[in-house]
Amino acid sequence: MDIIYGSGVALARICFSVFSKCKVEGTESIPPRGPLIVAANHLSNADPALVMASLNRRLYSLAKQGLFENPLTATIMKGMGAHPVNREGNDLGALRWALNLLDQDKAILIFPEGKRSRNAALERSRPGIGYIALRSQAPVLPIAITGTENIPGMWRVAFPLCGITVKIGQPFTLPYIEGKLNRSLLQQASDIIMGRVSDLLPPSYRGIYGTTITTK
Repeated sequence: MDIIYGSGVALARICFSVFSKCKVEGTESIPPRGPLIVAANHLSNADPALVMASLNRRLYSLAKQGLFENPLTATIMKGMGAHPVNREGNDLGALRWALNLLDQDKAILIFPEGKRSRNAALERSRPGIGYIALRSQAPVLPIAITGTENIPGMWRVAFPLCGITVKIGQPFTLPYIEGKLNRSLLQQASDIIMGRVSDLLPPSYRGIYGTTITTK
């Protein structure tokens, strides 16, 4: 499986360097080891490969369940470190999977919105990342992506042909909370994480995190 991941990342780096104007900022902020939650906004099918190509750490990720229905696609997804998640409800199995990897000092890539943005602006984060961050107490690395909204469909992922920027922020840890974590607390934690992503984005990309949601 490491062969699939290494080959996929190498191919992604070639595609983004040759067929796009891709700029990655802030790589010095990436913790070289230890548990890590990578949180990024989601604009395109290209985003997972882009983040994996931009970081110098092996990443695992949560991906929508439908991508695992085809046996060939499922093999590739698993080789790239992806685990299926049911986006229609609370997927406790996926949460346990993520927490188990963080216990092993792995790095997990999560798109907190749970799906691609319809207009390139941030949408409300789902509470799952808040649960993972609070329970694991792992550092969160916010990442802001711009430009990939100009990559239409799947066929252009290998040939982006557009300008792309990946801006990596400073890692941070959410405060420890004792007792039961109710949905309100989880949503607040998730909003704090998305607020850090929002801070790295141009104003036109911030969506509701630039106007109505308190994230401090």
